[in-house]
Amino acid sequence: MAKKIVKPIPARDYSARKSSNAQLWQNSQYLSKNLDMNISYFKNSFNQDTDIVYRYFTLYDKKVRAAIILVDSLVNKESIQKNLLRPLMNGDYPNGGIKDLFAVIKNNLLAMEDIREENQLDQLKDSILNGNVVLLIDGYDTAIIVSAQRWDMRVVEEPISEAAVRGSREGFNENLKTNIALIRRRLRTPQLKIENLKVGTLSKTNIAIAYIQGVASEDMVNEVKSRIKRIQIDGVLESKYIEELIEDAPTSPFPTVEYTERPDKVAASLLEGRIAIITDNTPFVLIVPAVLFQFLQSTEDYYQHYIVITPLRWIRIFALFISLFLPSIYIAATTFHPEMIPPPLAIAIAAQREGVPFPALIEALLMEISFEFLREAGIRLPKVIGQAVSIVGALIIGDAAVSASIVSPAMVIVVAFTGIASFIAPSFAFGFTIRLLRFPIMLIAGIFGFYGIMLSAIALMLHLASLRSFGVPYLSPIAPTNVSDLKDTLVRAPWWDMKSRPTHISEKNVKRQADHMKPQPDHGDDHQ
Repeated sequence: MAKKIVKPIPARDYSARKSSNAQLWQNSQYLSKNLDMNISYFKNSFNQDTDIVYRYFTLYDKKVRAAIILVDSLVNKESIQKNLLRPLMNGDYPNGGIKDLFAVIKNNLLAMEDIREENQLDQLKDSILNGNVVLLIDGYDTAIIVSAQRWDMRVVEEPISEAAVRGSREGFNENLKTNIALIRRRLRTPQLKIENLKVGTLSKTNIAIAYIQGVASEDMVNEVKSRIKRIQIDGVLESKYIEELIEDAPTSPFPTVEYTERPDKVAASLLEGRIAIITDNTPFVLIVPAVLFQFLQSTEDYYQHYIVITPLRWIRIFALFISLFLPSIYIAATTFHPEMIPPPLAIAIAAQREGVPFPALIEALLMEISFEFLREAGIRLPKVIGQAVSIVGALIIGDAAVSASIVSPAMVIVVAFTGIASFIAPSFAFGFTIRLLRFPIMLIAGIFGFYGIMLSAIALMLHLASLRSFGVPYLSPIAPTNVSDLKDTLVRAPWWDMKSRPTHISEKNVKRQADHMKPQPDHGDDHQ
């Protein structure tokens, strides 16, 4: 019987079969036990990405092949060399074989803090792009993910947008873990819960939801998580993306989500039962729910004596009224109701406007728009010259406009006073809303006079009363009225009198301090 001759597979057929197997593997969701096939998958996925590093080496006396995959600019190379590669290549492996090699590597050899297993390819790609190191071992269909993240970031500095005379000098930066740590330092309790989410199909931005369990409403926490999970967007680069996609009134100019870069403000809000949304790559943390009076309060209100802060809050409310209505009142009074102005003042204003060719409405619009130009220019210019340009520009333009009889001196005073009043608002977003609403109210005042101003005020109050922030009325605790919560709205009661948390935020665990906390020092007579 003749011996059967087996012909070898031609090289081109073998190559085609290997390519076919690799192509079939590309459609899989899990790792293979073949190291070359796994590396081929990642190289195809990160095609033309020059910052992806593949490092090959051997384990167990050069008997087992392995490789690590990382992003060159996102990892701590010194830590990888010292705590990962050196122990793996020179480690003390067991003599009884390599049956438990994977467990030995994970549990005994790697001197890293965060180590976990993963076999899903998509999860491994996300881990690499997040700055982790993926360790692949030939013969195993599970990879080891090692946390070795490191990248340049801004140090913790004083917040620029919310400066305070007294209080913490620490502000959030663009690193999510750092921001969480700043909150943890202030609330050292296991009740502080941090839940992580990812938003953005391409950016895969890390987001953390912070709240105090037992204080924050569970329904509100679930609502916040539900709204964030419903977001379907390709990228989230700043917390404003999240704010616009979860707010209750997206068409309203009034903010219903507060943002801050002060860790102490976030901690205080969490103690009241609110929820914080921390977004990676931005120093601004969102706080929900947010009500109207929240935007008129400063963090420093709670670091100064309550007797001093209460009149300051009234000054802010008066400044808010001035910023919103003063130009409109001037237009209405000089155009439709001059009899309401005291005669000496009316005569002085009339004498000043004698050579002005424009009506009061056009005069006010010209000055207000010029003032907004200067304000925006001062913000966009370099900090060294921005303030000088805005101040000098306002003085020069105002003086030139008066000299050219384009506007009256009284209008310059009104616009300057209005601009100064608009700077008093602690919240930039709320102050910007007031600046925006000033213009339509001026137009209405120029058409209908004081009747238009009253109609505008009524429409504004109706709109505010209709707003909600995660179910909480925007005018709380004024409407609906809650007497116990009024201690921290128009006035600032002393700490020993604010025994309960705001009940319009959460009705759980309302009591936050013991009774009889008012200081009662001993007097000298008691010791005689």
